[in-house]
Amino acid sequence: MDAVRLILASRRALAGSGEAPGILAEVWQAQSLAQAIGSRLAVSGPPELRGEALGLTELAGRGCGVLDAPDLDPDDLLAAQLTELDDAHRALLCLHALLGEVGIALLGIASTAADEATYWQCMEAIDAADESRDRVREMLRRLAARDEALPEAELG
Repeated sequence: MDAVRLILASRRALAGSGEAPGILAEVWQAQSLAQAIGSRLAVSGPPELRGEALGLTELAGRGCGVLDAPDLDPDDLLAAQLTELDDAHRALLCLHALLGEVGIALLGIASTAADEATYWQCMEAIDAADESRDRVREMLRRLAARDEALPEAELG
């Protein structure tokens, strides 16, 4: 399935997840999807994105690692459904929005956490989501710089 469709599905699932356990499961799914997208871009994306994409893969993996993995049927794992990443720019724009929503959702859980372990788990996951979002923003900047330079190269 296309990356953009998966990201949009993840955003809808996060928005409708309800209580903390459901939210944390969707946050894990979102981080796992970000990791898969980063991996795909690192291997076969535009050359100027590969370093940042590798960083995204590592950071999103850290985001998954600090959360308890949800008990999911393999068919429900969004990252495993990623088969296409045709429009890197659009996918990165959507991923940027998703990671922002992940941070907000985690902040809501952290602010009402009944125990210190959940609070710190959320704080670490927020940090990973924010750093992942920074990587995505940098990739978007690099794509914009490349696109801006293309017309100049064609005129040159």
